[in-house]
Amino acid sequence: MATILLTLQTLALILSSLPLISPIDFKYPAVFNFGDSNSDTGGLAAGIAFPVGQPNGQTYFQKPSGRFSDGRLIIDFLVDSMKLPFLNPYLDSVGAPNFQKGCNFATGGSTITQANAASISPFSFGVQVSELVRFKACVLQLLAKDSRLRRVLPSESYFRQGLYTFDVGQNDLDGAFYSKSEDQVVALIPSLLSEFETGLKRLYNEGARNFWIHNTGPLGCLPRIIDRFGKDPSKLDQFGCVTSQNNAANAFNSQLHDLCQKFRGQFPEANVTFVDIFSIKYNLIANYSQFGFKQSIAACCGYGGLPLNFDSRIACGETKNLNGSSVTATPCSNTTEYVNWDGNHYTEAANQYVSSQILTGNFTDPPLSVQFLLGSEVASL
Repeated sequence: MATILLTLQTLALILSSLPLISPIDFKYPAVFNFGDSNSDTGGLAAGIAFPVGQPNGQTYFQKPSGRFSDGRLIIDFLVDSMKLPFLNPYLDSVGAPNFQKGCNFATGGSTITQANAASISPFSFGVQVSELVRFKACVLQLLAKDSRLRRVLPSESYFRQGLYTFDVGQNDLDGAFYSKSEDQVVALIPSLLSEFETGLKRLYNEGARNFWIHNTGPLGCLPRIIDRFGKDPSKLDQFGCVTSQNNAANAFNSQLHDLCQKFRGQFPEANVTFVDIFSIKYNLIANYSQFGFKQSIAACCGYGGLPLNFDSRIACGETKNLNGSSVTATPCSNTTEYVNWDGNHYTEAANQYVSSQILTGNFTDPPLSVQFLLGSEVASL
């Protein structure tokens, strides 16, 4: 008995110094991702040759990687925590991409609702789901003909055992505000989520069982949104964010959370994890200096100087003639000091912080908890 107590005490000391680990320990064989530019690893660049050139990618990849950031995205940090390689875009055939451990269907500019002529990306959520269905069918046909292709394609079991991740909806809300009031935007949310639910059900019917769903971030804290809708100080909150856009994001997130609970009830075999990205990002912006950042709502790569360093006429990396002068939207000297990268997206440093908070398990529903690493040994005592 004394030996057992000593072992338990030692175990408690070990666990007290460990970070939180999810009960699933993030040991998935593959990840299939859906979304917009927040998790696009090169889909839009490959799909429509959208220019994502320098200085994008400069921090980690040392060159443009198709990501709308100076480096890695949240999805990159999450798959890395699972000891999986970065996800190759479904749309990119250059360089013989390897899809054995998953595939990324996300593309910048994508929406939940069907794309139209004015859309940046034709690859809306429904199209991305259809791409997964086709991808799976083609993979199974190829593997049936040649098992050696398992080196580059996911096995059939991976489609059921893999993790399906989602980060989409921000562009739907964003675009709606250019022609609608806050109340009208909020009124659109049920139809958006109905379409999102249709996609989830289709994936479930294809065998998906593990769903990891990010809510949308604080839209009103993006420099581009503040520049366009925040010229009246009365429309800003205490941190300089546009209140109406954040209100709509919160309404969307509340209804998305309800949808996740509903989906669990309808499909008991579904493991649905809801991740509160909004709270993590908003807390970062509100308390940025505590986390080592110097600028919370200014773009690192932009033009115009503080407080926003954003000009809608010139994108990150571009050189244009403005007001009779040739100017370039250049990156800041130290990207780790900025939360925002280009007025729309986050820096690698911010993405890394957000990912670290996700992995604590404190921002998920159901909450993630500590897993006893030596549980099997204790059980056998």
